[in-house]
Amino acid sequence: MGLSNAMLLNEQLCFALYSTSLAMTKAYKPLLEEIGLTYPQYLAMLVLWEQDGLTVKELAARLSQDSGSLTPVLKRLESQGLISRGRDPRDERNLSLLLTREGRALRTKGMKVNRAFARACGLTDEEMSTLRQSVARLRERLSDAA
Repeated sequence: MGLSNAMLLNEQLCFALYSTSLAMTKAYKPLLEEIGLTYPQYLAMLVLWEQDGLTVKELAARLSQDSGSLTPVLKRLESQGLISRGRDPRDERNLSLLLTREGRALRTKGMKVNRAFARACGLTDEEMSTLRQSVARLRERLSDAA
């Protein structure tokens, strides 16, 4: 890349990632509306479907967020009857998150969303895996640099 191209928007990795993230959220929106979740709720549910019974702090760490920003998301999931929040028996100072029967059952619909999104990407399984690994490595390097 020559110096003249260095400052072009379409030559910026940050913009490519940012605009792709926006496009991903937009593609997920109608799929998630069908199952009654927003994108942040879906991410939280993905983690809880993977490992039920996490504390709010553990969930926040998995999602690279702070606990406070998750509170409204978790309150909505609880009001929808998908999770319950209670004191963690290991440490009463922490809130533990448990999937309800309805929350566990929603996983089947979540799998359909996942498959529909994968089809929308138009990538092979191998291409998807390679891209995910590259982006994860980039995230780790940037986190280390910060």
